[in-house]
Amino acid sequence: MDERVEKSHGLILILDFGSQYSHLIARRVRDASVFCELVAHDISAEKIKTLNPKGLILSGGPASVYENDAPHLSPGVLDLDIPVLGICYGLQEITQTLGGSVVAHEKKEYGYAQLTVSTLGKEALFSDLEDDFSVWMSHGDKIHQLPEGFVDCGTTSNTEHAAVANIERNIYGLQFHPEVTHTKFGTQILSNFVHEICHCVGDWSMKNFIEEATEEIRKMVGDELVIGAVSGGVDSTVAAVLMKKAIGDQFQAVFVNNGVLRKDEDTEVQIRMRDKCGVHLTYVDASEEFLAMLAGVTEPETKRKIIGNTFIEIFEREAKASGAKFLLQGTLYPDVIESVSHKGPSATIKTHHNVGGLPEKMNLKLVEPLRLLFKDEVRTLGLILGIEEDSIYRHPFPGPGLSIRILGEITNERLSVLKEADSIFIHELREAGLYRQIGQAFAVLLPCKAVGVMGDFRTYEEVIALRAVETTDYMTAHWFNLPYDLLQRVSTRIVNEIRGVNRVTYDITSKPPGTIEWE
Repeated sequence: MDERVEKSHGLILILDFGSQYSHLIARRVRDASVFCELVAHDISAEKIKTLNPKGLILSGGPASVYENDAPHLSPGVLDLDIPVLGICYGLQEITQTLGGSVVAHEKKEYGYAQLTVSTLGKEALFSDLEDDFSVWMSHGDKIHQLPEGFVDCGTTSNTEHAAVANIERNIYGLQFHPEVTHTKFGTQILSNFVHEICHCVGDWSMKNFIEEATEEIRKMVGDELVIGAVSGGVDSTVAAVLMKKAIGDQFQAVFVNNGVLRKDEDTEVQIRMRDKCGVHLTYVDASEEFLAMLAGVTEPETKRKIIGNTFIEIFEREAKASGAKFLLQGTLYPDVIESVSHKGPSATIKTHHNVGGLPEKMNLKLVEPLRLLFKDEVRTLGLILGIEEDSIYRHPFPGPGLSIRILGEITNERLSVLKEADSIFIHELREAGLYRQIGQAFAVLLPCKAVGVMGDFRTYEEVIALRAVETTDYMTAHWFNLPYDLLQRVSTRIVNEIRGVNRVTYDITSKPPGTIEWE
């Protein structure tokens, strides 16, 4: 648990029972300027007391509380005299723990429902809201009998106990999900809970974060040297500038050119980090080493492993030579949530490259100043730190770089083709004012050739695919509806300006079923 939590004037703990929406609860609470953190559903009552939160929110989850292996609260959590809000499964867990009953619902309820608020509800969670409004339901179980002391404060046509409260014990429950945008007044409901019921001050801001983070970094590293890899991406750039603000030249950034960067990126990153941001930067040109290792490799996972392992070897050399004792990583909160979850009921989605990505034998202590922040919070932090907007709103770029956007074998010739095509595409998106509207855009070089006619000659040359998606969380994405005239302009430029390409296509696959990247 982060020391900054103890300093917060309004910590809310979210006990995670495995809901796909748990991270959204955290976002909504932070939108109310209150700091919060997701913790394991079975966190002990003693641990909660040491953290001294103003309130607890119990998330939803995929299980049924009456099942033998269902996740449950640790003993005594509901007896801490701290305001509690249970959402969906969280409400059902409160109900069963306090002596009520939960049963399978004859009519499962998924999607929109109309909530009718009682007079009691208007005095509690639903203060200053309408008497009737739409909410989002997602449950197959229902409360059969409320625990003693609980009363209804909101109902739907299919759910008698859609919102309940025990005012005396300051415990509340919602069968619907206020954290999703589908619930009309969801943000206001959560704001009412953290401000009016938990009495949080609401002083969570990035400016406060900078002051607290720099103090914590200085306390943690003392006079020791910190080393960290930078890629030019948002996360590593913001983390590096924050470290520079905290400890100056005690932080040494390392930028490794792996040979599969975008056009001119090696130069641009150096100018940005060293000249514009004032970060102490070491540049390592290992492009030939990486490309030699990638020669003849076509399988995507093999490419990833080669890039990752070779980077680690190079970075280990730099770290050993520097004498650093600490390692900076730009880990974000979603990385932590997805990678290690909370060893609870939610499934691990993926292992993220920022979480435990470097070997333990390096014997470096981790510094992860962004690990409690979401992506949009990191961008806000970067702007406050004075980083230019072009860097802050830069599209994500995968660690393996263009190696996984060149389908098939990687050669210098194919790499040159893709760099030029990608550069043209991004340039035209910026010129059209569309770059910031798109979550991620790039070009892909396909592992096939196509017949074409250029002038009076038959050609048999490379094919470029363009990809652009709109997304907020990168877990799902929809292909971006680019204007036809823009597609025509990009296609014409690529075919005319890049020797060896005679065909351009546009990928209109959403995620799912596809992924954003092609490999």
